[in-house]
Parts: sequence; C-alpha cells; structure tokens
Amino acid sequence: MVPAFDKLNLPLSVARELRSAHAGETGAVWIYKGILAVSRDDDVRAFAAEHLETEQKHLAFFERWMPKRWHTRLTPLWKLAGWLLGALPVLFGRRAVFATIRAVETFVDDHYLAQIELLEGNRHWQPLREQLQAFRQDEIDHRDDAAARIMEHDGMIARAWARVVETGSAAGVMASRRL
Repeated sequence: MVPAFDKLNLPLSVARELRSAHAGETGAVWIYKGILAVSRDDDVRAFAAEHLETEQKHLAFFERWMPKRWHTRLTPLWKLAGWLLGALPVLFGRRAVFATIRAVETFVDDHYLAQIELLEGNRHWQPLREQLQAFRQDEIDHRDDAAARIMEHDGMIARAWARVVETGSAAGVMASRRL
C-alpha cells in the first residue's frame, strides 16, 4: 500500500512531478471520452472503452492519494485539451486515432520512467515507485495496442502530428508542475 502523500516527505520537485502525473491521467481519461463521443467505429469505440477503464483507475488513485491542494489548477484546461485530442483525430479516421494514442503513450512512458527514477534510493518511496511502474506498464500496453492497430509505416503527416502531440504534452507537464 502506498503511504499517504503527506507522509512521504517528498521534495517539492517530486511533488510537482506527481502533480503533473495527476494532470496527465486527467487528460488521458478525457482523450478516451472524446473518442467515444465522436467515433461510430465499433473497433475504435471498444479500444477507447477498454483503455478508458484503465485510465479511470489511474486517475482514481491520484484523486484519492493526492490532497486536492496539490492538484493542478489547470484541470479544466486538461479536460478540454484531452477531449479535443481524442475527438479531433476521429474526424480523420481510425488510423489517426491510433497514431494519436501511440504518440501520447510514448510520451507518457518516458514521463513515468523519469518519475520512477526520481523515486529511486528512498525505501519509503518504494510502494509509490511500484505503483507508478504498474501505471507505466499499462501505458506501454496502450501504446503497443494502438501501434499494432496501425499496421503501416508512418508518413510525414503522422510523424508531424506525433511531434505536435509530444510538444503539447511536454508543455502540459511544465505548466502542471507549476500551477
């Protein structure tokens, strides 16, 4: 069991990193809600519903574990951004949806890995580290599931879109750490 947030005596820099994880899980939930709101493709909808369930569990952990005063004040923005990031690719077809999820989850994999590495060396943080490792594995599974559904090499537009998603995700992390 992960000790309470306030009991871990996390340095401010680590606490801010975890705030960004909460923000990211909020965005992830809303990405899948956006897909489900717009898509009529049964395969895409099943994919989104399955992964939404996992992301809701991740978000529920942060909602219970992290005191509200530590949540980002940008939550409404991340909900809107997530919804749009899910809904807009639907307009361009299933391949765009899966490419978007692959790009998002590639970023999230790296982000969680950096947080896990920050928690190394302190035995009191080990349960939290293990929780984040489990979340990271779920995100890797989402990325790999999306990648397997694309089944083609990326063209220039898909690579450019992936860079936009990565840049936007990085900007969201930086903002959530501070606000």
